[in-house]
Amino acid sequence: MTDMPLTVKRSIELLGLVLLVAILVVGNNIIMPVIMAFFISIVVLPVYRFLIRKKLPEAIAIILPILLLVILIGLLVWFFSAQVGILVSDFPQIKNNVNIHLKALSNWVNSVSHISTTEQLKFITEKSDDLLGMAGKAASGAAVTLTSVFVFVGLLPIYIYLMLFYKDILLRFIFMWFKPEHHPKVKEAIYETEAIIKSYLVGLLIQVSYMTILLGGILFLVGIKHALLIGVIFAILNLIPYVGALIGNIIGVLLTLTSSTELWPVITVLIVIAVVQFLDNNILMPRIVGSKVKINALFAILGVIIGGSIAGVSGMFLSLPVIAVLKVIFDRTVMFKQWGVLLGDERPAKSPMSFATFRKKKPVTLKAGTEK
Repeated sequence: MTDMPLTVKRSIELLGLVLLVAILVVGNNIIMPVIMAFFISIVVLPVYRFLIRKKLPEAIAIILPILLLVILIGLLVWFFSAQVGILVSDFPQIKNNVNIHLKALSNWVNSVSHISTTEQLKFITEKSDDLLGMAGKAASGAAVTLTSVFVFVGLLPIYIYLMLFYKDILLRFIFMWFKPEHHPKVKEAIYETEAIIKSYLVGLLIQVSYMTILLGGILFLVGIKHALLIGVIFAILNLIPYVGALIGNIIGVLLTLTSSTELWPVITVLIVIAVVQFLDNNILMPRIVGSKVKINALFAILGVIIGGSIAGVSGMFLSLPVIAVLKVIFDRTVMFKQWGVLLGDERPAKSPMSFATFRKKKPVTLKAGTEK
């Protein structure tokens, strides 16, 4: 392939990219559980190695980490279900609070416009009917969605077990793609990929824990109702880069509005979320994850949007680790090195338009504040 014209190489790269996206779109129900299982198997790999060193049988060394993972997820589901149960028990009060908020909104609309209360009620009724119609359509597909979720979750332990059991076959398969003189680079890429995935996913698990405790605990102490539910919802949604935090803020405000007739709890929730997010983004998360996932913000956001359009929430969640793994691979190949530069955040010190040295694939001087 080194003798091919440059235009042919670039055409093959673009066609390969289009083909990859097409495969992901068509087969996301099959591919996404495999990718998720791959990342989780990397996370539980240290536990597996520890148990192997303790002379446990291989099957038990694989099953025990999976059981711990299932217990952890079960506890999270139980906690979330308990909080939702509390919310459902407060439904009569929520309905009354919503009516008060709607009445206050109606009075405000009357004061700033000529729309009468009757016209407002007609508009609300029409939109409510539309919303109920949409809810009915969503409910009709709920069984299919629920089934796919159960299939997804049910396949994960099986895939994780088989990936750990056959990991040496998978590694041999990878090495056989490359010439022996390239094996040291392949080995280095495998170790770095493992470190990035482990650091990122373990960091996210720690992040969910301290975000739930910090946010839920502070809101509980200041007297906000459903504080723990707001905390756990925001912590989970915050796993989705950029988009999740916005959705978490909206849900937190809506839950607060439905549980109170005053505005100060809403302002309190927004302030507490902003403070916790500041601590998370600038102090806690950089120390936990470090700077190993060096993806620029543009392609991080694009990755989240594309991942969401291909595979929903799971695609949004997996977008950053997938891009990080691709960057590790691209950085170690001469043919695809430019793609690694495109995904990374290493900004050259000067414009490539004026300085030819910054147009090449070799390492370049970076701008101040950018880590290599």
